[in-house]
Amino acid sequence: MGFETVIGLEVHAQMKTRTKIFCSCSTEFGAPPNTHTCPVCLGMPGMLPVLNKKVVAYAILLGLATNCTITRESRFARKNYFYPDLPKGYQISQYELPITEHGSIEIDLNGNKKIIGITRIHMEEDAGKLIHDPDRPVSKVDYNRTGVPLLEIVSEPDMRSAEEAGAYLRKLHAIVRYLGICDGNMEEGSFRCDANVSIRPEGQEAFGIRTELKNLNSFKHVEKAILYEIERQKDIILDGGKVVQETRLWNPDKNRSTAMRSKEEANDYRYFPDPDLLPIVIDDEWIENTRATLPELPDEKRDRFVSEYELPEYDASVLTTSREMADYFEACVKEVSNAKLVSNWMMSSLLGLLNAEGKTIETSPISSTDLAQLLQLIEKGTISGKIAKTVFEEMAQTGKAPGKIVEEKGLVQITDSSQIESIIEEILSSNTQQVEDYRGGKTGIIGFFVGQVMRATKGKANPQIVNEILKQKLEG
Repeated sequence: MGFETVIGLEVHAQMKTRTKIFCSCSTEFGAPPNTHTCPVCLGMPGMLPVLNKKVVAYAILLGLATNCTITRESRFARKNYFYPDLPKGYQISQYELPITEHGSIEIDLNGNKKIIGITRIHMEEDAGKLIHDPDRPVSKVDYNRTGVPLLEIVSEPDMRSAEEAGAYLRKLHAIVRYLGICDGNMEEGSFRCDANVSIRPEGQEAFGIRTELKNLNSFKHVEKAILYEIERQKDIILDGGKVVQETRLWNPDKNRSTAMRSKEEANDYRYFPDPDLLPIVIDDEWIENTRATLPELPDEKRDRFVSEYELPEYDASVLTTSREMADYFEACVKEVSNAKLVSNWMMSSLLGLLNAEGKTIETSPISSTDLAQLLQLIEKGTISGKIAKTVFEEMAQTGKAPGKIVEEKGLVQITDSSQIESIIEEILSSNTQQVEDYRGGKTGIIGFFVGQVMRATKGKANPQIVNEILKQKLEG
């Protein structure tokens, strides 16, 4: 029996506001427990919430960036459930009237593009954080995160594989970071995801029973958890059982999920309009003023890189993964005329270095200025591409400018054709058999001669000049 997977994601993005959504407490991460709290976010009797206008502005901005319709009048609701990290006994969220809905994002997976629908984006407050003591049967609660503003982005069940889910999540992550409304730090919980996964026999229209995978905080965990859940559900059905609708927790150390609780439906939360908060009315002027502030988004930037810099679409996609990456590239291109040369070095040497050291483009040990200077040395013929790799490694280790490294180590490329010609003549006279082989038709042996010249010059001879003189001598 063949099965089709159906996936929908609920993503929580923490907004980069200075204060919480309904009070003036700080949203700064890492403060001592329960120091960023007040009677409002702790739900003390008689306290009234006051909406942070910037959260509304960010919601409109994200709605426009994801092709959503902005709701002219939306309102907050109380989502009732009882858990130690929720001091009020309810969460202020949005239910029947979210601030934006009916949007979409385009993903690109191995050259195959697909539109993923967005059901809604709504505002809500975050809950606190439970800290479980590893040595004692005790749990502690930190309410610093309580009331931190979130946008929840709910997708349509349009994804059919873990890879599609990963591509959607990465694209959404890029968008919120391009907009500057969320730092996207998944380790700190600023960008996290719940995945709803079900399977159904191929050809069946009705969805299967779904399970929810809760609080996934890395792209890799999302994909692994979904793959595990797909196989788990297949095994249940093929063994004659039935999938139970439930919420499950992913354990990345054991690469498996465990049941947490039965899955709640909307009526379990007993939603009702929050009586302490007025409806939010958004006029056309606010929407159009926000639209005018939209930055160039990943897809637009990718298309511009293809047309303006004549890059392959794959290169452009990689270089626009983040706004910082794209800015780094354009800073280099201002100083280096060959955009493809910049792209090649960023995608191979630079990204290889960052991945090996677990760093991002923002924490790169090599600045865009230094990389541009290195590539200028290649363009001018001062050093060869091979020598440039040695210089690049030295730059990463020492932080020195490329020009200084080249000067200190005497790495300037030999471009004097008479000097190179003299070296080549010596090599040809010492390898008469190889010369005869070349002239007898084994032209591929020219690589042997190039290697000998490079060895004699310690890699400093200009390869183009070497090849030109070799051909003249061998074919003359």
